[in-house]
Amino acid sequence: MNGPAVKSVQCISPAGLHRMAYKEWGAPDNPNVLVCVHGVTRVSDDFDDLARALADRYRVVCPDVVGRGRSGRLRNPELYVVPQYVSDMVTLLARVLANGERQKVDWVGTSMGGLIGMGLASLPDSPIERLVLNDIGPALDPAALHRIGDYIGQDLRFPTFEEGARFVREVSQPFGPHTDAQWDKMARDVLRQDAGGEWVRHYDMGLALPFRAATPESVAANGKMLWAAYDAIRCPTLVVRGELSDLLSRETAAEMTRRGPRAQLVEIPGVGHAPMLMQHDQIALVREFLLNQ
Repeated sequence: MNGPAVKSVQCISPAGLHRMAYKEWGAPDNPNVLVCVHGVTRVSDDFDDLARALADRYRVVCPDVVGRGRSGRLRNPELYVVPQYVSDMVTLLARVLANGERQKVDWVGTSMGGLIGMGLASLPDSPIERLVLNDIGPALDPAALHRIGDYIGQDLRFPTFEEGARFVREVSQPFGPHTDAQWDKMARDVLRQDAGGEWVRHYDMGLALPFRAATPESVAANGKMLWAAYDAIRCPTLVVRGELSDLLSRETAAEMTRRGPRAQLVEIPGVGHAPMLMQHDQIALVREFLLNQ
């Protein structure tokens, strides 16, 4: 199988234009499209294994959400929020589905990517037909959000790739067991060498601003909006939860099976936030849900 094509699309925010890069796997004329969207500090490369496994059935599109990886940066970091990301994805879908007879997609979203998918799937006339929410839901643990915000805002620099890779592996232990080769890839996907030769994380430090601005009141208000969005979803939905997740509680996951789309729920043992969908068993459960139509 050939590797992915790397493309980009121009998007707009209230602060101006920006570019969003994406990887596209599979036959470019395949009308069946799967969009895979990563977590808050990760990149499209996280889905390489999943994309390879599904490229026989889909054209798999994996964007770098603005502010990360190959994509551009926003001039106003206050706009690094889900509504802006949803807008960007609508622009991406207009490009990907242009001139196609089938204006529908399936969606896999890890953490932040799941929130984006949830927002898009909740809209009237949404193009999403099947939705996978990977370790994310409408109720988010405030302590976990604070932990993520602290992590995002650290402008860490490493003199060697090996030191950076050790850091990525240490902070990513909740992802669960992986081989040394997989850990190395996860580090290479999110580290880059700057002009001074140091290794840094491949995202805009401004991503931390909305987290720092959050208050208990805003978190509670967002929770109400997220539940309203979830309840509006009508497509078949799968929730994948890491057994040890500190972001998606078991209680919230169970509630997601009872309301809204009444999601199917699968729990991955021995994994926290979030399953990386790199292991064969995790890929298999996603494939089974998406193709069991």
